[in-house]
Amino acid sequence: MTMRRLGVLLALCTGVAVLSFVYAQNAASQSGGRLTPQDYIEIQQLTAGYPYKIDKCTNSGYDYADQYTEDATFGVSSEWGTPGKIWFRGREELAKAGGGGKGGCKSMWTTPVPGRVVTHHIVTSQYITPTATGASGKSTLMALGVHGDPTAIEWQGGYADTYVKTPKGWKFKSRLHCWPGHDWPNTAAEQAALMARPEPTPAKQP
Repeated sequence: MTMRRLGVLLALCTGVAVLSFVYAQNAASQSGGRLTPQDYIEIQQLTAGYPYKIDKCTNSGYDYADQYTEDATFGVSSEWGTPGKIWFRGREELAKAGGGGKGGCKSMWTTPVPGRVVTHHIVTSQYITPTATGASGKSTLMALGVHGDPTAIEWQGGYADTYVKTPKGWKFKSRLHCWPGHDWPNTAAEQAALMARPEPTPAKQP
């Protein structure tokens, strides 16, 4: 075998090896065998944008809804590891969950409500695990500005998530707000009525 032919053969073998490695990496990522560093970054970016979009009702709540797949669900649970109660399903309902929908953002997002302190969400301590269909995750939820006190911070459980990779990037397939011991109402409408009540005025410090 000439040196030229040997060089060509080595180049072909190297190319096949590289293609096989790339294919294996892609297949593993799609099958849930492992997540690439980029997958982790994109999932983290997805969850990092969540508090801003729901707190600000951007694009009439549709920016929030578009973080989910078309058939995704959002629910609540009083303990980890349970199915909980599904409050919202699909893009239009999720846009309402984000404070908006076809009618635009609700008044509490656009007009200050007397006696109400604006609450800001802080999602932290995210843990992501590969699955056969994509990934799952858990995180901790803190709320700033609760009980009428703009400086108060409250632990409010966290989120249990299912993520899937779509042609438009990673999305929530489901998100469950798990708050151990919290007595959730059965429907989102009941929760909205509770949230519409004015917050008590915080006691002044002597």
